[in-house]
Amino acid sequence: MRWKRVLFSGLGIGLIYTLFIHAKTTPDFPVQDKPIRTIVIDAGHGGSDHGAGGRYSHEKDIALDVALKLGKIIEEAMPDVKVVYTRKTDRFDDVHRKAAIANEAKGDLFISIHCNAAPDIKRIVGHRTVTYRDKKKRKRTRKVPIYESSPNPAKGTETYIWATSKNNAKTESLRNNSVIVFDANSEETQQIMDTRDPETIIMLNTLRNVYFDQSLRLSTLVEDEFTRVGRISRGARQRNEKGILVLHATAMPSVLVELGFISNPEEENYLNSANGQDEMASCIYRAVKRYKDELERIYKSGEPRPPVLETPATGAAAPAPTPARQVVNHISSTVSTATEPPNAPAADATESFSYKVQLMTTEKVYARTNTLFKNLKGTIEREEFKQGRKKVNKYIWGSFRTEAEAQAAVYKARKQGFSDAFMLAYKDGNRID
Repeated sequence: MRWKRVLFSGLGIGLIYTLFIHAKTTPDFPVQDKPIRTIVIDAGHGGSDHGAGGRYSHEKDIALDVALKLGKIIEEAMPDVKVVYTRKTDRFDDVHRKAAIANEAKGDLFISIHCNAAPDIKRIVGHRTVTYRDKKKRKRTRKVPIYESSPNPAKGTETYIWATSKNNAKTESLRNNSVIVFDANSEETQQIMDTRDPETIIMLNTLRNVYFDQSLRLSTLVEDEFTRVGRISRGARQRNEKGILVLHATAMPSVLVELGFISNPEEENYLNSANGQDEMASCIYRAVKRYKDELERIYKSGEPRPPVLETPATGAAAPAPTPARQVVNHISSTVSTATEPPNAPAADATESFSYKVQLMTTEKVYARTNTLFKNLKGTIEREEFKQGRKKVNKYIWGSFRTEAEAQAAVYKARKQGFSDAFMLAYKDGNRID
């Protein structure tokens, strides 16, 4: 399923940074063990900015009430998740400040709470006669329509993500916040984050695309939860007609939830009621929980298998010991020769995906210490096979948890001179053709 592949890719996308930063910084960069650690909740508007208005209430107050209720539910139900609020009182911060709060908090998810509004509907209920003078000062009469205004019947929820027209702005926010988001040394990261470097462009665009798909997934889940309690859903959509800065200026997956139409008297009553606000907060929480659970399930099923190493004394294949916390770019001191057949059964029944990069095929035998591999961090395996009467060697690099990370590794390998490098995919330890 494309969604699961996107999530799986998203969980390891931060490790793409590790792949490139690792070569210039610390040799041991651990894998993030929790995909959702910090959630930023934004109550729209505030202070002098009232937002949309109904007959007796304002958007800023409803947004704050629901944001606080949502945050409380998450804090109680997910004690391992930190909740950050852009505001907890009736205070005004412009959208740039709200985005900065989210980025400084190193958020893994941004949820902005708002209310919708639609203009009153005007209809002609009659005509009246008016008298006026023409240019020659002569009296004239004419009929003009009499209008009556009534509340717009528009109702329902909407959840927005940033529009693809704002992709460049989202990429820029990722670039500007790379040190905060990836928790790397600022000076060295800025050296790597050269916008003229193709590696950087690929890395940032891949990350942005993953965040887009994750945002779309969450927005769909939010609308699904609203539908389950009987609300009218107007759908999950991009904000094409007008960009929403907090969505593309936050360096994380981000959604904006329109709770309902404050301009509709029926919905205004619902939006202001305690039961209505509790229900809306609960719906958003359940969507977040489903989103988080999906991330964690795919993260667990995507744990890489330990490499197969040759035991020098016997030549038998034995699994390397698994460290307590897996380090992605671990480097083996020797080249291993695979002794198990390519289609050996998986050791356990849990479905697991991993990726490697085939660097080259040659008759020559190279040691791991050969200068050919000096810039490639990770295990290099040598697989021997027969091609006619000749013995040929395949050199295979690394074990990557995600397709995105492996594709970035392919690019790096080609840049190091392995022009024929390509990605290999494995499911439960078996090669996928």
